[in-house]
Amino acid sequence: MKKVTLLTGTAAILAALSVPAFAQTERATGADATGITGIDDRITDIEESVTDAFDRDNDPDRFGPADRRTGLFGTMSLSYTGRTGNTENQDLAIAGRVNHNEGPFAQSVGLSIEFGEDSNGNKDQEEVNAIYDAQYYFNDQFYAFALGRISQNGLVDGVRNSDAQSNEDFGAEFTNLRRDAFLGFGPGYRVINTPDTAWRVQAGVGVRYARTGAQHAGFDIERDAAGNPIFAADGSFDTTPVGSSSDTDLGYIASSRLYHRFNDNVFITNDTDWLGSSDIDDVITNEFGVNFRVSEQLSTRVSYTTEYQENRTIRTNNRVGVALVYGF
Repeated sequence: MKKVTLLTGTAAILAALSVPAFAQTERATGADATGITGIDDRITDIEESVTDAFDRDNDPDRFGPADRRTGLFGTMSLSYTGRTGNTENQDLAIAGRVNHNEGPFAQSVGLSIEFGEDSNGNKDQEEVNAIYDAQYYFNDQFYAFALGRISQNGLVDGVRNSDAQSNEDFGAEFTNLRRDAFLGFGPGYRVINTPDTAWRVQAGVGVRYARTGAQHAGFDIERDAAGNPIFAADGSFDTTPVGSSSDTDLGYIASSRLYHRFNDNVFITNDTDWLGSSDIDDVITNEFGVNFRVSEQLSTRVSYTTEYQENRTIRTNNRVGVALVYGF
């Protein structure tokens, strides 16, 4: 398999889809025409990104389902944009999430659908994604979880979409994933669960299914040493008989979430995730965060993230992040 998609536990799957709230589109008369609205929207995006970082560190799931909303609820949104004039194209996006929480059982289903056409009437986007997340609590400490995801890219079909499509883009369809799915489940345990310290771990097994753009079973593309398709002078490519282009693999997932509050102004978090399998490179991530409330108006978050991927030339990537919120 050519790609590895990292699943970082329940928090990452729930973040895969989000539905934006309705917001004011113009601050004042003339704001759209002068470009003020675009900058204001960008300011809002940055503010929301910082706020989300703080919210993730607070880990709303650390105390279990006690404070969860019960019953059936959800959201759905639709966006369509059609353009004419210097640019003629159209885009359609549909997204939604349905949640159902009742007693010890909580589950969520999310869906996103995105379609687009370019100025020539050719598809330039056709993606469908769906996720599933469930938790069943046997008691305050022991629970079971299930995680599911399926993604499909309709443009990765191994068929040249137009004469304007380059050989490189066409060849990439035979490496990129047309369909990618994962289903995992297992037990979880809250080792510590106090107002000041919360630590939970979970581990399980999963199945990964992937299919590349080479939809025609019985052949594959000849490639050079770098993995690039070998094209002839006429733009065609050489093929060689092989089996199916799909792959199914058994995977293993494990996660740890640690939260500790020193006082009302300082708390730390450490999130660790591991995804491994027999045929796909292992991926391990760890994020350590320190949160300070300097004053009633000022809060700061410093994080250090490490990502390790097996068999990569430089196996470890590191990232330092600083977020600051000041209100007055």
